[in-house]
Amino acid sequence: MPLKARRWLALLAPALVLGAWSVLLAVVAWSAMPEDARAAVAPALETLVALAVLAWLIASALLARWTHQLFRDHVEAPARLQDHVRIRIGGQTREPLPREGAAEVRALAGVIDSLSSQRDQLRDDMAQQVREASRNVEQERRRLAALMAELQQSVVVCNLDGRILLYNNRARLQYQALAPQPALADGAGAIGLGRSIYAVFDPKLVAHALDTIRRRLDRGAANASAQFVTTTRSGQLLRVQVAAVRDEPAPGDDAAPAAAAAPLSGFVLLLENLTRDFEQQSLRDQLLHAMTEGSRSSLANLQAALEMLEFPDLEAPMRERFLAVVREESTAMSERVQQLAQTASKNLKTRWPMEDMLAADLVAVVARRIHAIEGLQVSNAPVDPDLWLRVESFSLMQALTYLAERLAQEFAVRRFTVRLAAEGPHAQLDLVWQGTAMSTETVMAWELDPIRIGGESTPLTVRDVVDRHGGAFWFERNRARHEAWFRILLPLGGASARDARRASEVPALSPEDNRPTFYDFDLFKASDMARDLQDRRLDDLSYTVFDTETTGLDPSKGDEIIQIGATRIVNGKLLHHEGFEQLVDPQRTVPVASTRIHGITPDMLHGQPDIRTVLGAFHAYAQDTVLVAHNAAFDMRFLQLKEASSGVVFDQPVLDTLLLSDLVHPQQESHGLEALAQRLGVQIVGRHTALADAIVTAEVFLKLVPLLADKGIHTLGQAREAAQKSRFARVQY
Repeated sequence: MPLKARRWLALLAPALVLGAWSVLLAVVAWSAMPEDARAAVAPALETLVALAVLAWLIASALLARWTHQLFRDHVEAPARLQDHVRIRIGGQTREPLPREGAAEVRALAGVIDSLSSQRDQLRDDMAQQVREASRNVEQERRRLAALMAELQQSVVVCNLDGRILLYNNRARLQYQALAPQPALADGAGAIGLGRSIYAVFDPKLVAHALDTIRRRLDRGAANASAQFVTTTRSGQLLRVQVAAVRDEPAPGDDAAPAAAAAPLSGFVLLLENLTRDFEQQSLRDQLLHAMTEGSRSSLANLQAALEMLEFPDLEAPMRERFLAVVREESTAMSERVQQLAQTASKNLKTRWPMEDMLAADLVAVVARRIHAIEGLQVSNAPVDPDLWLRVESFSLMQALTYLAERLAQEFAVRRFTVRLAAEGPHAQLDLVWQGTAMSTETVMAWELDPIRIGGESTPLTVRDVVDRHGGAFWFERNRARHEAWFRILLPLGGASARDARRASEVPALSPEDNRPTFYDFDLFKASDMARDLQDRRLDDLSYTVFDTETTGLDPSKGDEIIQIGATRIVNGKLLHHEGFEQLVDPQRTVPVASTRIHGITPDMLHGQPDIRTVLGAFHAYAQDTVLVAHNAAFDMRFLQLKEASSGVVFDQPVLDTLLLSDLVHPQQESHGLEALAQRLGVQIVGRHTALADAIVTAEVFLKLVPLLADKGIHTLGQAREAAQKSRFARVQY
C-alpha cells in the first residue's frame, strides 16, 4: 500500500473506531434504560448528541494529531531513511543521512552513517590498492592511445560480432565519409564504441577474410592477415586489411593453449580509401589516351601538310589550305596540352594535406622564408602559444613569400611584420609593411597571377591557396599609422576550433577523454548479441540517452522539436566523446516563453536541417541500442508523430528514468530530473540544453541500475514490466 494511503488510514482509523465505540456505548446505554428514564432524557437528547459529536470531533482531532506525529516519526521517517540508506549503500552518494523522526530513528541513522563511513574508507583503501596495481596497465593503454592518435592510417578494432571496441581519430573522420547516413551533428552517427562495423561493410567479406586468417594460422603461421577491396554503401572504393586479435595465454599459464592455437577474440581493420586515387588514375589514363590519340592524328595531318608544302610548284590556294591545316592542328594540340596542364593543376590543389599546426610555428616558418630573400627584414608580432590552425603550411608560406617579394620588387618595401591572432571561428594572418599602399586592381592582379618565387613558378595562385583553406584574402591600410597589410583568414584547428564553437555547458572531460582515440577493451567479453533484449541484463546493454528541446509542450497541437541531444552508454560507461547534438528548423515560430527556458532563438535555427533529415541521422546514431529519457512519453510522442512524414520509426525498447525513480524511491515526493540528480549525487551543469540534459539523465540512469538490482530488477524485461506499474505510466501527451 502506498505511504500516503497508509497515512490517511492511520489518521482516519482511530477516529472511526472512537466514533463507532461511542455509538455502540450510547446504543447499549439507551437500551438498558427504563421507559421512564428515557422519557426524562428525551427532551435533552438532541443537546446530548450534539455535545457527544463535539466531544468526538475534539477527541478525534487530538488523536489524529498524536497519530500523525507517531506516523511521521515512526513510519514515514524510517521509510525515507530506507531510500537514503539504499542510495548510500549503493555508493551513489556519501552525503550524511537525514536526521529526522523519533530519537531512535535518528540514532539509527547515525549508526548507519558511521558504518557507511567505515565501509567507504575500506572501499577507498581497496580502490587505492587497485589503482596502484593497475597503474602499469593504464600506462600501456595511454601509450597505445597516444600511438593510435598519431597514426595517419585509419584503425578500427572489433570483437567477433563486428562491434567496434577501438578506433582512432583518423578512422572517425574517414568513417563519416563512408557511412550512408547524413553527416549531421558533427558526424556523431557515423562511428562509436559498441556499434557494428557492418553498417559499412558486407559481413560476408569480413567473414571470408577471417576464415583465410584461420587457415593460415592453422598451417603454423606466426601472424596472418588478409585484405580485400570493396565498394561501400555510400559508393566509396575501399581497401581493407584485416589482422586477427587472439587470446594470448598468460605468462606461466601451463593450461593455456599454445599461441598458434589460441582462438580469435576479434580483428583489426586498417582502412584506406582508394576512391580519389582511383578517380585520379582513371582521369590520368583518359587524358593520356586522349592526348595520345589526338596527337597521333594531329601529327599525321601536320606531317602530310608539311610534305605537300615542300613542293615548289604548289599553287597558292592549295598552299593556303595546307597552311590552314597546320594552324588548325597546332591549335588543337595546344588546347589539349593546356587542358592537361589545367587538370594537373586542379589535382595538385586537391591533394594538399590539411594538418593541425601551432600558429606560432607557422609565423616562424613564414618569417624565416621571407628573411631568406636578400635585403628583406622580418619581425614577428607576439602569437598566442595555445592557438592552433588547420592549414597546409607550405602553400601558405609560398603565397606570403610571393607577396613579400613582389612588394620588394615593385614598391621597394624592405621591412615586414608577420602577425596572427584568433578572431571568432577564424584566425587572421597579416603581412604588414609601412608606407606604401596600392590600388584594388593591383591587389586583384597579384591574387590571380601564378605564384613565382625567385626563378621558380607554380600553377597555384594566392586565391587557390585561400580557397583551399576556406578563407578570404583582402588588402587594408591604416592611414594614421602609415601602415598597410594583406590579410588572410584561416580555419582554426585542434583545441582552438573546439573552443571557438559555442559548446553547450556539459561536464568537463578528463585529458584521457579528450584524446582522439577511443577504446573499451571490456567489449571483447560482450559477444552474445543473439539473445533477446528482454532477457538481457541491464548492465550488459548499450543505451542511447536523449532529450529534446521544443517550441512548446503540446506535440498534438503543432509544437515541434528544435533540438535533439543524446549520449551513449556502452558497457556501463558514459561516452562523453560520442555525443549527438543538432538544432532543427521547426518551420514555425518559436514562442518567446520557450526561448527563455532553453535559450534557442529563431536566428539560431535559420538554415538548420528539417526534422526529417535530423531524425534519419539520429536513428542511425541510436541503432541497436535501448532508448532512455526522463519523462520519455513526452519525447517519444514527438518522434511518433513524425513517423508518417519522415519514414523513420524508433521501435527500440524505451526506459524512462522518471518511472524507474518511482520504482526505487516510492516514498519520495519529487521525481523531477533535478530532484532525482540531487538525491543521487549527480552534479547538474548546463540544464535546458538537450545534450546537457541527456548527460545528466545518463548519469542518473547509471546510478539507478544498481538500485533496481537491489529490488530484484535485473533484466530489461523486468524493468519495463515494473515501470508500467508506476502511477506516472498513465501520463499521455
